[in-house]
Amino acid sequence: MLGWDMNAALAMAEALGVDRRAAAEFLPVLEAVMARKLNEQMEDSRDSDR
Repeated sequence: MLGWDMNAALAMAEALGVDRRAAAEFLPVLEAVMARKLNEQMEDSRDSDR
């Protein structure tokens, strides 16, 4: 997992009524946590397949 398409994420946030400035502030932090957790899950899955 590399990361999110930030343009799409901002558009989705806007469509959901989230303030664009707030989304721009919080999305990079959320993306980093999400990417780290997904990478951990993929690694754990690979380890359990061995």
